[in-house]
Amino acid sequence: MEKIKVLFVCIHNSARSQMAEALLNHLAGDKFEASSAGLEKGNLNPLAIKVMAETGIDISKNNTKDVFDFYKNGALFNYVVTVCDAANSERCPIFPSVIRTLHWSFEDPSSFKGTEEVKLEKTRKVRDEIRDEIRRFIKSVS
Repeated sequence: MEKIKVLFVCIHNSARSQMAEALLNHLAGDKFEASSAGLEKGNLNPLAIKVMAETGIDISKNNTKDVFDFYKNGALFNYVVTVCDAANSERCPIFPSVIRTLHWSFEDPSSFKGTEEVKLEKTRKVRDEIRDEIRRFIKSVS
């Protein structure tokens, strides 16, 4: 059986889309093949690396990717899921062969203010929200 291909997109591919990719591959990699990209290439967010490591998932060696490179190379996906705000999700290219485009809005960890612990706690909350949405998605597609 061919895996269902999912692309997660956010602004810089630095936190939300990286976490979503890793979580889907971790929770259901036997059925899904997840990738992630950004509308603009950024740098991997150290907060995302830390909170994912807390769950036993290492994303520290991931590279950030540009969604338009996937598009230009003719990559095909069954689902494209934007995980940024609605205005930025509108900037995502339309991929051929997509069964469905979904929009899940999560706060951007790069915008968090406060102490390191406050920012980590907020990033944990985003990670958990993404994990919960991924679990719902797996159930709805399987």
